[in-house]
Amino acid sequence: MTTIAHNWLAPPLTAVKRYERSLSAASMVGGFAFDNYYFGRIDHPATQIALALYLAGAIVALLALHYTQSHAERSGLLRKARTPLIGATQFALGGLWSAFLVFYGRSAVLIASWPFLFLLGAMLVGNEMFRHYQSRLTFTSTLLFLALCSYAIFVVPVFTLTMGKWTFLLSCLLATAAFGLVLWALHTIGRERIRASWRGIGLGAIGVLSGLNLFYFLNILPPLPLALANSGVFHAVARSGNVYRATAEEGDWWSAFGFNRTLHIAPGQPLYLYSAVFAPIALKTNIIHIWQRYDEAQKRWRTESTVNFPITGGREGGYRLYSIKTKPQAGQWRVAIETPDGLLIGRVGFSVAEGANNAVRFLQIIE
Repeated sequence: MTTIAHNWLAPPLTAVKRYERSLSAASMVGGFAFDNYYFGRIDHPATQIALALYLAGAIVALLALHYTQSHAERSGLLRKARTPLIGATQFALGGLWSAFLVFYGRSAVLIASWPFLFLLGAMLVGNEMFRHYQSRLTFTSTLLFLALCSYAIFVVPVFTLTMGKWTFLLSCLLATAAFGLVLWALHTIGRERIRASWRGIGLGAIGVLSGLNLFYFLNILPPLPLALANSGVFHAVARSGNVYRATAEEGDWWSAFGFNRTLHIAPGQPLYLYSAVFAPIALKTNIIHIWQRYDEAQKRWRTESTVNFPITGGREGGYRLYSIKTKPQAGQWRVAIETPDGLLIGRVGFSVAEGANNAVRFLQIIE
């Protein structure tokens, strides 16, 4: 009976082995595609369950792969199980990183999310480069620790309902503790192979913690779980019931392609910056509008005013608010939307020109 089962499994396992690299890459791409299509709110129970399952799947697959390598000499079938387990590990990690890219991408300006795009490319390249198990164990363990940290950074605020430096450090601490349990399990399953990889795993974990802390304290890391849902600069904004009515100036044709628009104002007329920031249910924090004008003489951005708002999360379209800048001078302007720690949620750029207010005007209703 064992011989029959072995013969039946041999052809598909041989085919899987032949296309190992392609299948591993395809598994990761499949995880990215699935999550980009299905993930919604970060605080939705289904989202949290899916992320937890991906994380658990990556851990189980890694432990099973380590077991097959540590005891492969006992069974030929264990050796053949290596390739499918690599694909399962890559699919789970691919699913996690697609979710991270989705949520981190929503959370801040694109340039703030570049480290995660780089990591995506590094994972795909590493899948081709690290062929031997010792290198793969070190590499995959480092990726798992990075996934644990990235997951904790935006999940811990959802449950603690707080944001800031101490919440970030708590996230790193919890991720490190979870990773320690995984390493203990790896050591229990196969001591010799894990001992051979201790140095690489340790250096990888230190690098992950150092990099994430550097990104956070240099205000590079996107401020998850916050995300900018809507923003704009207007001539007037007023709340009417449950909607906001904004008086806008019809934009230049190039503003539709992401270029800064020009607003014409009469002397003494103010401008309004509207923003809607999504936050998980019951999370309370502050949002800051920083109005900045480009100083042509000194060739730098000069802060003209700062407005601080408390917000409470839960609304699907984000917590809505606006700030006012009285008598803005002509020139290049931008308004940074930040957390109290200086993490950038979004930025609105525009130009101000003096005019007789004879531009075409229209009323925009913001739900």
